[in-house]
Amino acid sequence: MEMRIHTETNIPVGKVILKGELFIPTRAEAIIIFSHGSGSSRFSLRNQLVAKYLQERNFGTLLFDLLTGEEDKHYHNRFDIGLLTKRLAGATEWLQEVPAAKDCRIGYFGASTGAASALKAAAVLPEIHAVVSRGGRPDLAMDDLSLVEAPTLLIVGSLDQDVLQLNKEAYGHLTCEKKLEIIPGASHLFEEPGTMEKVCEKAGAWFEKYLGPAEKEINPGNVYKNTDGRN
Repeated sequence: MEMRIHTETNIPVGKVILKGELFIPTRAEAIIIFSHGSGSSRFSLRNQLVAKYLQERNFGTLLFDLLTGEEDKHYHNRFDIGLLTKRLAGATEWLQEVPAAKDCRIGYFGASTGAASALKAAAVLPEIHAVVSRGGRPDLAMDDLSLVEAPTLLIVGSLDQDVLQLNKEAYGHLTCEKKLEIIPGASHLFEEPGTMEKVCEKAGAWFEKYLGPAEKEINPGNVYKNTDGRN
């Protein structure tokens, strides 16, 4: 694959420097920023799997640590959604100044608590054009969900009953173009064979629809869909 840039990077946000990895294929017209869940990092194997899938479809990706190593030692920081949102917004601002990212549209992929920070950031950043949540906690951003304008896809495993219920409640507060995909036989971490591949496919299709080479005319309306065929 031809690359415009592939580098380990330091991202200055406020008074801290966050470690990240930026990958932009030569033909990329959009970049997906990943917001990982509590206790995870840019080395998340699941997020890396999704990132690789997207890269092969000519999307750029930015995986980065929302906390410094020292900050991550303090458990409460992992659930400080306000802090994580500021870090994500700061990384977004930094990316927009990278010459190789010029004119690229931006989307977010959030996992677990990272989905809350992705949605809260998207609520105040008009430059975010699509959001995907994997096993996320959008309920932790409930007060901001009605402000999100970016088309939002919530992906949840059918076996992850508590989180599924929270996603259904949050879904009702979203007023943007939206969709809830329930992956049959998947638990919270999508450890079951083939389930992460389903996540990749659903996320890739969503980003291609809303961050593709040309902005498509989207019909208004909301869709609730279960992947087992029942709407």
